[in-house]
Amino acid sequence: METRTDEIAENIFRLSTYIPEVNLPFNQYLVRADEPLLFHTGQRALFPLVSEAVSSIIPVDELRWITFGHVEADECGAMNHFLAAAPDATVAHGALACMVQVDDWADRSPRPLGDGEVLDLGGARIRNIDTPHVPHGWDAHVLFEEVTGTLLCGDLFTQPGDAPATTDADIIEAALAFETMGATALTPSTAPTIRGLADLGVDTLALMHGPAFNGDCARALRGLADGYAELFDAACSRNASASSPAG
Repeated sequence: METRTDEIAENIFRLSTYIPEVNLPFNQYLVRADEPLLFHTGQRALFPLVSEAVSSIIPVDELRWITFGHVEADECGAMNHFLAAAPDATVAHGALACMVQVDDWADRSPRPLGDGEVLDLGGARIRNIDTPHVPHGWDAHVLFEEVTGTLLCGDLFTQPGDAPATTDADIIEAALAFETMGATALTPSTAPTIRGLADLGVDTLALMHGPAFNGDCARALRGLADGYAELFDAACSRNASASSPAG
């Protein structure tokens, strides 16, 4: 395996490792700033590859922030490896996640982030947006880099297959087709939460599994929300039919 490195917005780099056994790319995003930030760490086994990719852009020990979309091995498995390699780095996550999980798992105390709170990295501004259960996990959140308009959107829009660094082709169809895996939590708030992200003025969607998307991001987010709304309504109809006396 190899980890490819591409700049997908000014001073934002996609670090991508394609794993053929599961037919998915696993991406991390490095925000180069006065206080550099890493979004996703990869699994522990990927630490040698990912840390080498980071070091091709900045010295690993200069990392100041380690972040991820939610607690899952491919998002934060190497968290403590990076904390050891970057002695001045701090894990930052939503306050709920810190209280429930990250306080216990991280080798150094994390920095809880409030919903809407902004980290000024010096040359970049990262806004925390809590998105419980979107796409999954009650600790889920996304990060919006305000200077470049880049949404670090985690598992939203998962695209199977080896992917180019960027694309402006449709990403909605593949994302909804992937839902045969049942990856996304379908709740009454799923579609409204994603529609809210469409109002941010996003210029680039930084996918965890897939290319960075630099087409019409608002349209893509609203299209994904519409697709999930249809899936939710269909699931409610099936459940209603199954629970009716005739069913």
